Parts: sequence; C-alpha cells; structure tokens
Amino acid sequence: MKKYKLGDIAILNASIIDKKKNIEIEYLDTSSILEGHILGTQKIYLSEAPSRAQRKVKNKTIIYSLVRPNQNHYGILYNTPDNFIVSTGFATIDLKEEFKETIDADFLFLLLTQKQITHYLHRIAENSASAYPSLIPSDIAKLELNFPSIKKQKNIARLIQNINEKIELNRSINHNLEAMAKQLYDYWFMQFDFPDENGKPYKSSGGKMIWNKKLKREIPEGWDCGNLFEIATFTNGFACQKFRPKDGEVPLPVIKIREMHNGISSDTEEVSPNIPESVKVYNGDVLFSWSASLEVMLWAYGLGGLNQHIFKVTSANDFPRSFYYFQLLNYVDVFKKMAEARKTTMGHITQDHLQQSTIAIPNDKDIVDKFEKRISPIFERMVKLQEEIQQLIKLRDSLLPLLMNGQVKVGVERSRQNCD
Repeated sequence: MKKYKLGDIAILNASIIDKKKNIEIEYLDTSSILEGHILGTQKIYLSEAPSRAQRKVKNKTIIYSLVRPNQNHYGILYNTPDNFIVSTGFATIDLKEEFKETIDADFLFLLLTQKQITHYLHRIAENSASAYPSLIPSDIAKLELNFPSIKKQKNIARLIQNINEKIELNRSINHNLEAMAKQLYDYWFMQFDFPDENGKPYKSSGGKMIWNKKLKREIPEGWDCGNLFEIATFTNGFACQKFRPKDGEVPLPVIKIREMHNGISSDTEEVSPNIPESVKVYNGDVLFSWSASLEVMLWAYGLGGLNQHIFKVTSANDFPRSFYYFQLLNYVDVFKKMAEARKTTMGHITQDHLQQSTIAIPNDKDIVDKFEKRISPIFERMVKLQEEIQQLIKLRDSLLPLLMNGQVKVGVERSRQNCD
C-alpha cells in the first residue's frame, strides 16, 4: 500500500470556461447527479447559463459537490464533449499525468465516495461558517488515501463497475417501460384511440366526439368531465417524529421527499411500526409529493412510514392504479406548466387544487380495466427491477470496504464471471 495526499496526486478545479465565448454548452448542476448517476443536463447558451456554469471537465474527471457532501452529489465523467460544463458547486478532480501509470481514476473515485470519507467530509462541512454545510477544495485536497498495486486497483474498480453497469441497465429498462406505458395511456386517454367495440381505435375510426366546455376539448360521447378526487383517494403522511420506535420494536424507515429521490439510506429516519395502516407504504404503492417538489412515483424501496408533504394515492370508485397513476402524472405536468407560465414556483398542491382539476373520465369502466390489464404487468416488472437495483446497491456498498481493506480478493476473470 502507498499513501498519498489527494492534493499531491490530483489537480483540483483545473480550469474554467472562457465566458467571452457565447457557445452552446451542456451544463450539469450539483443537484443533477447522484452517486454517479446523471439525472439530467441542460443544453443552453453560455450567455443564458447560470453564473456558476464555469468548471471545465475532461474524460475521467471526478466531480464532488462542495455543499452538503453527505447527500452524495458526486460522479466520474466519461468521454464528455468539449462543451460539457459543470457547476462551481463541484470540486473537479483530475489525476496528474505523472500518476496515471500507478493510480487508477476509477479506483480513486471509489475511495473518495466511501461512506467513511463522505461522513468525514460532512463533519468538516458542518463546522463551516456558511449558512449550510459546505467544503472548500483544500478540505478534499488534504485527504490521505491508501492505494494498492495498480493491478489490484483496476480489478476492484472493474468489479464495482460491473455492478454499476447492471444498476444503470435496470434503470434504463425501467425508464423505457414507463415511457411505453405512458405512450399507451396517451393513445387511449389523450388521443381517445382506445379499442372500440370492434377492437378498432375509437376516434380514428369515426367514434362520436362531443365538445366539453370545462375541458375545452372534444371527448368521446358519454364521457364526463370530472376531477382527480373521483378516481383516487389522497392520504397525507403524518408527523413521524412523534412516533419514534420504542425498545424492542423493529423500526420502519420514514419516507420523505429525499427517500422518493434516493431510496432508503443509512441517514433515513425511523418510525415505530405501530403506525396506522393508512400511512404504511408498500412496494407498488403510488406516492405524490405535493410540497415544493411535485412528483409522482411507484414506490419500490420496501415497507416504510409516510411522512408529511406526501400523499399515498389509492383507488376511488374502483378505478385501477394504472389509470389514476397516469392521470395524476399528467396533471402534475399541468400544475408545473401553470407555475412556469406565471414564472413562479408552485409551492404546494392543496386539496382545492385537486378538487379544481378537470379530467375526462370514461363512463364505461371496461375501458380502464382493459388498460389496467395491459399496464399492470409493466408496473410489476418496474417494481421488481427497482428491487433488484436496491439489492445490487446493498451488495456493492457492503462489498466495497471489504475489497478496499483486503478482506476480499478478486482477480480479473473471476470478477467478470461474478457479475456477467
């Protein structure tokens, strides 16, 4: 093992972009990456970009958020285009040329993202003078890290990369499955080309359409204009801090908006299992965060207790899950567009907002039941894939420290067999 200070082997914040050149950039903000997984980027001209859009990166640049390091906004970037820019909220870390033969960048990234490192940096950040926990680049540069031989580094990095690739594959499949289901929903309930009594697309085959004043559009004859309350029940979470687990109880994780984004983690709060059944959440349940972040999701991170600011959405009037899920998902987009048009942030959704919603509801439930029959297997597959992602993350996180301290050894061929 060889020990180095990070600042001796890497350059932090190597360069910034020339603001005088008004080029189109692909921009990554600190909130748009989580544990190496990029959630989204913006393509925008530099003159219109936020002032923090400055840091230049290259292949295998490690980016590490300087704000709240325990929230795991970090990653390693591969084959980025020349116009790829990240926020100054990141520290960028690039290996020095003279160390590239003895230190593997992927292994360095694994070292920097171990829990003991992120927790150590967060403790430093909490003592900062700023309004919220934050680091300065020198805090990271002072880290002392141990490196085995380059061969061992590469073997460990490859094994973990195989697991991460499987995680990303599952995420990609889930994204495509939801897109397919959404496309069918749009075809049936937005374009109204659900199968008619002869199995032909209703509207395209000449099905009768009637103008609806409230919806300001044509809907199939016999359909009604209703609201979201007619198809779903919205049960708000509760103040979980009032129901802390007692001695001898097996606690449940508290589901907050952060858990909707990131899943259950070691930092997740806990609640007594003796809470009302109405606020217990199971895999496959529909959740809707109605405060600040307006999001709808199928929960798949295990049994938990629902915190305030999130609705558990269940059926009303026997409408199936697939129908109220996509109707709500579609209407959340309406709320977001309303806020964007007013150039404001939609602070939260109230019961009144839901009551005032307007949606087209079929008079014949046979249509929504047929839709459910097609979509339900897709939803179940999505939940299973997310469960597998959680298992892989748990395996990766438990295996990594054992690999790092030499308790588990792995060769190149063996690592590939274990993960293929």
